[in-house]
Amino acid sequence: MGGEAYNSSGLPPFILTGLPGLETSQHWLFLLLGVLYTISIAGNALILFIIKEEQSLHQPMYYFLSLLSGNDLGVCFSTLLTVLAVFCFHLREISFNSCMSQMFFIHLFSFMESGILLAMSFDRYVAICNPLRYSTVLTDARVVWMGVCVFLRSFCMVFPLPFLLKRLPFCKPNVLSHAYCLHPDLIRLPCGDITINNIFGLFIVISTFGLDSALILLSYVLILHSVLAIASREERLKTLNTCVSHLCAVLIFYVPMVGVSMAARYGRHAPGYVHTLLSLVYLFVPPMLNPVIYSIKTKEIRRRLCKILLGTKF
Repeated sequence: MGGEAYNSSGLPPFILTGLPGLETSQHWLFLLLGVLYTISIAGNALILFIIKEEQSLHQPMYYFLSLLSGNDLGVCFSTLLTVLAVFCFHLREISFNSCMSQMFFIHLFSFMESGILLAMSFDRYVAICNPLRYSTVLTDARVVWMGVCVFLRSFCMVFPLPFLLKRLPFCKPNVLSHAYCLHPDLIRLPCGDITINNIFGLFIVISTFGLDSALILLSYVLILHSVLAIASREERLKTLNTCVSHLCAVLIFYVPMVGVSMAARYGRHAPGYVHTLLSLVYLFVPPMLNPVIYSIKTKEIRRRLCKILLGTKF
């Protein structure tokens, strides 16, 4: 595979990687990942169920939360099969088209998560800075429109990536660094000119993660300015407390992403398993912790969750 060139007429398979250098411990990691998948899938499914069933949660803030939970389920299912195949059954080979499909969905859900977090920050901005207009600004129709825009933007950004990769010849060993297919990993493998791929990759990162994070920061600057104008200290804390869950969701999404980027740029001499573990944190931590955070911080969700788990009436 190392010296043979492939192009669109002979698409190469790819070899997925578990934890380089820690092959003997991979069964323990499989157990850990199994627990993380179970918590993530069950937690987000419960959030969706509770929002559907609890009439008091039929509000824009919780509609956005249901979008976030649905998206987190998408993240889980987009990596589930290959992670289980690599760590449980030691099946490391994946076809070119399957790899492109997985890459498409992983990045689609990743970009959508960023867009949903931006929409949620707009929700908090309107609720705090323009509370009297909240119900007229964030109508059900507008929430649906915002969700559709988030999806369409993400889809348009990710859709060209498989085709830009498919046009290139592959003549290097097609061994990936992870147990799933990511664009930054795949782009290292072609032996053709990848200038267009690099430029387009930089463009979509700046126009999604870069723009979204800047607008989220701006929304919180405006929120903080509005909160500081409140005379009562208790009211200030009460108002800020409504933003805690969203702030935590933003941090657990963007901080691991920055960590993965920094490791890729400055940690080239670090052991291979460090990069793999960081990418696992990036993909697993937000879907696992988001339901936990919102369950703890939202009284209605917490009460309904206790009713489901304990079978008690509240």
